[in-house]
Amino acid sequence: MIYSNARDWRAAKAKRVLMFGMSGLGKTHLSGLLRDAGGWFHYSIDYRIGTRYMGELIADNFKREAMKVPLLRELLLTDSVYISSNITFTNLAPLSTYLGKPGDPAKGGLPFAEYRLRQDQHRAAEISALLDTPHFIQRAHDIYGYDNFICDSGGSICEVVDPENENDPVLTALSENLLLVWIEGSDAHAAELARRFDRAPKPMYYQPEFLEAAWAEYLDLHGVTEAQVDPDAFVRWTYARALAHRRPRYAAMARNWGVSVTAEEVGAVRTQADFDDLIARTLDRREEA
Repeated sequence: MIYSNARDWRAAKAKRVLMFGMSGLGKTHLSGLLRDAGGWFHYSIDYRIGTRYMGELIADNFKREAMKVPLLRELLLTDSVYISSNITFTNLAPLSTYLGKPGDPAKGGLPFAEYRLRQDQHRAAEISALLDTPHFIQRAHDIYGYDNFICDSGGSICEVVDPENENDPVLTALSENLLLVWIEGSDAHAAELARRFDRAPKPMYYQPEFLEAAWAEYLDLHGVTEAQVDPDAFVRWTYARALAHRRPRYAAMARNWGVSVTAEEVGAVRTQADFDDLIARTLDRREEA
């Protein structure tokens, strides 16, 4: 780790961290808090995916839908309108909408083959965005004069790395440049995230082997064909399994490559000084363990 203990952290001229964990536990909130406090550059992996690596795919998908409307078709063919996504750090809807959900097309579902293709596109984009992090650290310093840097990773980071492989290229590149910090949620947090997801199920990325197994099990369990699957029902059914699948992978990332803090500790952070103290305490805990 680039900071061995609390003394190293407090003395560091440049504080660089990557926050990871399930979506909804405070990564983006914490990143925004530090950015707004001044002196911190906020690098969002999901934003980078949705702009640099999948922006054209997202916009083209919008255009395909627009071409089905005669008026918009004519305007597009004459370059009279411009269509693009308005993705932001806090509104990633264009990216999740493109990822979609598999199942009945009458309910907005995608054919499973197309869904898998988009999943594969996301995987490649996420790996590239993560590997761009050292470049953005340098860029933040050289252009904007920021020494402090927070990387707000997507919830699926644990699906595109192998935390038990000491030579994993993505984790090696990240750990050489930042302190990796897991925001660990409790069982109660997991239950609340599941309830929240049930109210508004959203597309997400899954590890290929996990997705294939979940899809086959769902079809068999419910006795349905691909075209009969209710897309929202499938992602709801899969979400709790995804939480359970990801937890040990997050834990391995923290154990082998970084540190962990609790969601309650993150929730108590109100200022940059609070954040500095939290990381210092966490490094002390690791040193004493």
